[in-house]
Amino acid sequence: MKLTREIKTAVLVIVSILLFIWGYNFLKGKDLFNSSTRVYVVYDNVAGLVDSAPVTLNGLAIGKVNSINIQPDGKLLVEMQINTDFPISKSSIAEIYDSGLVGGRQIAIKPNFQDKDYIKTGDYLKASSKLGITDALAQQLEPLQYKVQKLLDNADAMVSNINDVLDAGTKQNLKHSIAELNKTLSEFSGASKNINELLSENKAKISATMTNLDKTSANFSKMSDSLANANLGQTVKNLEKTLASVDKIMADIEKGNGTIGKLMKDDAMYTNFTKTSKELELLLQDLRLNPTRYVNVSLFGKKNKPYVAPVNDTIKK
Repeated sequence: MKLTREIKTAVLVIVSILLFIWGYNFLKGKDLFNSSTRVYVVYDNVAGLVDSAPVTLNGLAIGKVNSINIQPDGKLLVEMQINTDFPISKSSIAEIYDSGLVGGRQIAIKPNFQDKDYIKTGDYLKASSKLGITDALAQQLEPLQYKVQKLLDNADAMVSNINDVLDAGTKQNLKHSIAELNKTLSEFSGASKNINELLSENKAKISATMTNLDKTSANFSKMSDSLANANLGQTVKNLEKTLASVDKIMADIEKGNGTIGKLMKDDAMYTNFTKTSKELELLLQDLRLNPTRYVNVSLFGKKNKPYVAPVNDTIKK
C-alpha cells in the first residue's frame, strides 16, 4: 500500500506538533515521558519560587518544581516532580528556603521518619517557608531603621532648639567669648614662653638643686640604714624594763613601803620631820643673831654672856 503525499504530509505535521509540544515542555522543565511521583503543596506566599526550581532532600536534588498556579482563594498550588526511590512520608514538610545570594529559592523536603505512610502521585505535603537572606536582613534592619529615624527626629529637634537659643545676642556673646578665649590662649602661650626662658636660665641651678636632693636622699637612706642597725628593739625592751621598775617603785610608795612611802603615808613621821625642820631653822636663826654664843674666842678668859632670846624671832612656833 502506497502512502500518498497527503498522508505523509499529515504524519509529518503531527510528528512536528508532538515534537514541538515535547520540546516546549522539556524547556519548561517538564518531561512528558517520565513516570516520576507528582505531589502538591499549597503556600500562602512562594516568596520568589519559580518553575523548575530544585527540590532537595538533605541537600541532594531529588526533583524539581513543575508548575505554580494561583487558586481561587488566592493561595498558590505548587506541583513538584519527585524522582527518587527514597520513601517520603505524607507528613513530611516542604519548606521553601533561600539557597544563596544568586541561587534563588528552592524547596527542601523534611521527612518524618516515624511515619510509614509514604507519598504517591497526587498527595499533598505540609507547607513551610523560611525567610531568605534579604528578608532576614530586612527584618533585622527594620528596628534599626526605626531607631535611626527616631535619632534623626531627635537631632532635628535639637538643631531647632539650638537655633532658638542661638539668637543674635547669643551669637554675639559667643563670638566675644571665643575672642576672649583666643586672647587667653595667647597670654598662656606668652607665659609658657617666659617659663621656658626662666627654666633655661636657671638650668644649672636646678641641676645643682636636684644633685643636692639626690645627695640628701642618699644621706637619709644611710641614716635609715644606721637606725635599722642600731638595735632599737633592744633599746625599747630596756626602756620597758625601766618603766616597769618605775611603776613598781611608785606602787611601793603608794602602799607606804620604803622611806619615801612612809614619809607620804605616816602622819607621825611627817609631823616629826616638820618639827625637826622648824627646830633646825630656829637654831640657824639664833646662830645668825648670836654667833658669839656658839663661837667664843677670848684671850683673857671672859665669862660667857647669859642667853637672851632673840627679839626679832621670825620663826612661829
